[in-house]
Amino acid sequence: MLFLRARFSRKGYLGLHLTLGLIVIVTASACFTDVAEDMSREAATRLLDERVAVWFHAHATSGWTEFARLMSFFGSVAFLAGASAVSVVILLRKREWNFAVMLVVTMLGGSLLNLLLKHIFHRHRPVLENPLVTLNGFGFPSGHTMGASLFYGLLALWAMQLTSRSAARVLIAMAGALVILVVGWSRIYLGAHYLTDVLGASTAGIAWLTVCWTGWETFRRWNQFTA
Repeated sequence: MLFLRARFSRKGYLGLHLTLGLIVIVTASACFTDVAEDMSREAATRLLDERVAVWFHAHATSGWTEFARLMSFFGSVAFLAGASAVSVVILLRKREWNFAVMLVVTMLGGSLLNLLLKHIFHRHRPVLENPLVTLNGFGFPSGHTMGASLFYGLLALWAMQLTSRSAARVLIAMAGALVILVVGWSRIYLGAHYLTDVLGASTAGIAWLTVCWTGWETFRRWNQFTA
């Protein structure tokens, strides 16, 4: 009982935050495994991937295409790298050393993880007639979606930590989730990725983000506990 109470205690550096973090990591990892298994074999999910890709391509309009390109830019390597660099500079000027390090570790580690997964699964991108975008390289998991999950998810977590108002935290979480969802949608709409590419990227991104955030939060609490 004492062990269970300690795991769900808000105090200490090995309490509730670590328990919740481990639950999210295990759940997200299991979801990624399910998506990867369905994607890797001739399952109904692969037929759904094809149908979704063809449907979006058939219903594309100039207005939606421009919007999709804009939202896709906010998940691009160039934008996220620049935004991350600016964020690190701001954090360093505010003397938020630990969070700056965590941001770098989260984004660089996530990029390496995404590249590793792409080369493990070797999944080709959708092949469509008159494609909106033409890209080389493997498609699973979506790099744009994973990068957006990490960057905007991390910003949302940080912003939520700065306020004690529950309503504000809910709005911040919803805003961050909405941006990630729209970036993922834009990659499917443009024909750059299948649905499962985006789902796999989201679950892998959540797992890695939770690893980094839980580790940082545990380290921060440990410093306070030993101070």
